[in-house]
Amino acid sequence: MKKCPQCGREYDRSMMFCLDDGSELLYGPASGQFDEPQTAILPGIVDSDEAATRAQVFTTDQTAVLPSGITQLPRSKAFDKRLLLAPLALAVIVLAGFAGYRYFSTADTINSIAVLPFENRSGDANTDYLSDGLAESLIYRLSQLPDLKVSPTSSVFRYKGKETDPQAIAKELGVDSVMTGRVTQRGESLNVSVELVDIRSNKLLWGEQYERKMSDLLTTQREMVTEIVGKLQIKLSGESEQKLAKKYTDNNEAYQLYLKGRYHWNKRQINEFEKAVDFFRQAIERDPNYALAYSGAADAYSLFEAYGDFRAKDYMPRAKQAAAKALELDPNLAEAHASYGKVILYWDYDWKGAEKAFKRAIELDPKYATARLWYAELLSLSGRHDEALREVSKAIELEPFSMIANREQVKFLAYAKRFDEALSSSRSLNDLFPNEARFHADNGLVFESQGKYSQAFEEYWHSAKAEKGSNPEDIQAMRDAYEKGGWEGFQKQAEERYLKALNDSIANDKDRYIPAINFATAFAYGKGKEKTLEYLNKAVEERSMAVLYINVSPQYFFLRDNPQFKELVDRVGIPK
Repeated sequence: MKKCPQCGREYDRSMMFCLDDGSELLYGPASGQFDEPQTAILPGIVDSDEAATRAQVFTTDQTAVLPSGITQLPRSKAFDKRLLLAPLALAVIVLAGFAGYRYFSTADTINSIAVLPFENRSGDANTDYLSDGLAESLIYRLSQLPDLKVSPTSSVFRYKGKETDPQAIAKELGVDSVMTGRVTQRGESLNVSVELVDIRSNKLLWGEQYERKMSDLLTTQREMVTEIVGKLQIKLSGESEQKLAKKYTDNNEAYQLYLKGRYHWNKRQINEFEKAVDFFRQAIERDPNYALAYSGAADAYSLFEAYGDFRAKDYMPRAKQAAAKALELDPNLAEAHASYGKVILYWDYDWKGAEKAFKRAIELDPKYATARLWYAELLSLSGRHDEALREVSKAIELEPFSMIANREQVKFLAYAKRFDEALSSSRSLNDLFPNEARFHADNGLVFESQGKYSQAFEEYWHSAKAEKGSNPEDIQAMRDAYEKGGWEGFQKQAEERYLKALNDSIANDKDRYIPAINFATAFAYGKGKEKTLEYLNKAVEERSMAVLYINVSPQYFFLRDNPQFKELVDRVGIPK
């Protein structure tokens, strides 16, 4: 290692300039900056190019193991004995040195890394996709290495936009090394500077500044991965080398558009899904063979119905087509199998086909948390609760700070009738992502599933109070209804309130589409069997994804013994 003459920070000897202040870094006899003193020149340990300047002669009575080229030894009375002992002494030195080298080399091996969100220094929020996408791409690539622990996106992106202390973050995440970066885009010019620090010794392992064109972004990302793997001294298997070398596209513009698509998809809002779809479409136009872009489009299309009042028939066929194309282009792409599994489960109600697709996705990439989460959903809705909880636990292990995965775990525990664990999980979720309305709503689901209706009401009431824009009159009406009629009174009032909101929406916009499942939900509050079943059947005709939850959702428990309800469950294909 060498030190900056100005700041005193230690750097890898391959660097010429300090990243902090730009000082020139010297190395060798002139600067006096050496590694630890060497006691001997040990074959295979000291680089031959550095031997003349780095080695110190091991002395015994002015005689030593000499550098190559020195052939004369001073004569003395003890020479003969020393000559006899020299081979043994040298062997001891070599073995000790080699053992020490192996020990310290192993001790210095880095087995874990956190790639922090890159800082966007462009001064334009519209380029956040670039700083976020570059970090995510590195995380994705490095996660393909089986012997390297890589902090997942959900863990590191908590630090986005915050003052970061690499030492503290490394301790929180339990990693040996931390990579930070800064991205600046000015028109077609791109500047990326990165640092990789061994937190244990606080030494810079690698630092680089890339002055490139935006058209070189894809190449730059690949170079960075190669550099990181080299600096971490990771030995790659043939399979790992293939995964790292895999090229999803050679079109730089398509790659940028894909990053933009995923950036907006991750925001989980309808208007953001629309942007995501457009960017994925443009990426496909630039590279019609870009399987990841097709998979992204499928994921975006498949969520429209879940986040708004959209007809499944307008989006799910597009999702299925995109997922199928992704599989056609790359049968070994885990994302494509997961996308396809989600679509055929919620559109085709194909439970067996979806399970096969999810399992294949997990087989191809065991670290793909989304595949495990979607598979856990299928298992939970199928009544295979223990398996579901194992899968969602694995998803959370991979993405500990995923709000969606942690919330799904609360629901799955409630469906499994593990109520105390569900409430504990709800508290843990709220500690990670404080949200009073969501917290009380999740608790209400747990208590309602238990049949503890007084506690369920209190939780739902507190949830309604905490909602943004809640009307105090509506909140009081909920309390009055419960005090007068108990749980049944509260449910009847909820039915009336919900139906009024739905009908008002139609009155204000006659062309507005209201999913049948919304009316089924409203009538289920009041326990109206005929109307609930009527709209549930309409929801099946509309291929509503929410229908898949009817067997585990407590609001439909009152229909469980109804023959028509059982027939409907069979139509949806929910495994028994």
